[in-house]
Amino acid sequence: MRIAMIGTGYVGLVTGACFSEFGWDVVCVDKDDAKIAKLQAGEIPIFEPGLEDLVATNHKAGRLTFTTDLPAAVDGAQAVFIAVGTPSRRGDGEADLTFVRDVAREIAPLLASYTVVVTKSTVPIGTGKEVAEIIAATAPEADFDMVSNPEFLREGAAIGDFMRPDRVVLGAETERARDVMRHLYRPLYLNATPIIFTSIETAELTKYAANSFLATKITFINEIADLCEKVGANVQDVARGIGLDGRIGAKFLHAGPGYGGSCFPKDTKALVGLAERAGAPMSIVERVVNVNDARPANMVKKIVAACGGSVANKSIAILGLTFKPNTDDMRDAPSVPIIEQLQAQGAKIQAYDPVGMDEAKKTLIDIGWCESAYSAMEGAAVLVIVTEWNEFRALDPTRIATALTTSVIVDLRNIYERKAMEEAGFDYYSVGRAPVLGRLSAAKDTTAIT
Repeated sequence: MRIAMIGTGYVGLVTGACFSEFGWDVVCVDKDDAKIAKLQAGEIPIFEPGLEDLVATNHKAGRLTFTTDLPAAVDGAQAVFIAVGTPSRRGDGEADLTFVRDVAREIAPLLASYTVVVTKSTVPIGTGKEVAEIIAATAPEADFDMVSNPEFLREGAAIGDFMRPDRVVLGAETERARDVMRHLYRPLYLNATPIIFTSIETAELTKYAANSFLATKITFINEIADLCEKVGANVQDVARGIGLDGRIGAKFLHAGPGYGGSCFPKDTKALVGLAERAGAPMSIVERVVNVNDARPANMVKKIVAACGGSVANKSIAILGLTFKPNTDDMRDAPSVPIIEQLQAQGAKIQAYDPVGMDEAKKTLIDIGWCESAYSAMEGAAVLVIVTEWNEFRALDPTRIATALTTSVIVDLRNIYERKAMEEAGFDYYSVGRAPVLGRLSAAKDTTAIT
């Protein structure tokens, strides 16, 4: 089976590489000459564990190729995937469909035989029908069907999510299109993966509903964390206590500085806008958006309080910049507003991230970029953990204490045990748990923090 994947961003590249691993002939096409040249040379433009090897293996086998030639890519393809960007529009925050519409117009005259056109990009409800109308108007003779196939890939675990998904959602309205998609996903059928066929609109809404619900879980536990701090409860114990209920589940119940990334902020705002226009306001999701937008400012207050009420002229070590570990994605990362607000109050920032600093440099300014976690701490008044990279979980407390001018740690991801921090002699502030004033304790233990 031959597939054309239009767009070599995160979704397009991961999806194309994974389909080629299924054994299909995949051509990834992009207008960016430099990006295609790098992909042809084996250079991957994004950080995603396992992706470089997957691309290299299938490119070498001839199943995965890259081109800027759209007609050549579409020629002979049974399925054409639209995986271009749908960034949030300035002003209203809703998805900008410019690229999607452009692709529809460009591929329409190239559909020489029956083709399934698949929207893989996250798009507002009704986009599939709009794309079909554009193609039909541009090339009335085109023989095609539309399908919506939303992606549910977690950055940092995308390949596993594609190869072993919880489900595959396919919005297809003809049996002919459903047959093509069944064949395309045949390897997953053999693994008994749930394949859900719906209408196009239902598939489009399922994506927004899923992300908005997960964002709601994150925001819910963050508000519970705030309450825990007021009443002396422990949010991690609360999360475990409710997460073991099978009706709720433990995932996405981790308190922190708020959600970010390419999906949750964009999709929640888009759903709120869609619901408002449809006359069915999403008051819960709207509240989720507002609470999450305010979350970084609350984290800044925590940091300022840990510094004695002022960060003016103080050096602050920031560990972790990306919105989550195992990615270099800085889109809507909580670190950005946190750092900018600290800088506005006179703080000097020393930052380190294992893979995200090149991307962070495109957004953040006046930062002391460091080569390691320990160099970021050197001379800092406080250590702030913003992203829970694994390498931050076992830092040497002796080296931390030596590097910092005080023994203050603000852990916005709750990656350390309070008891271990107390024994190590730190003043330790986390999220949804009582602070530890370790320097007031006589106990001193310099074993590794776990």
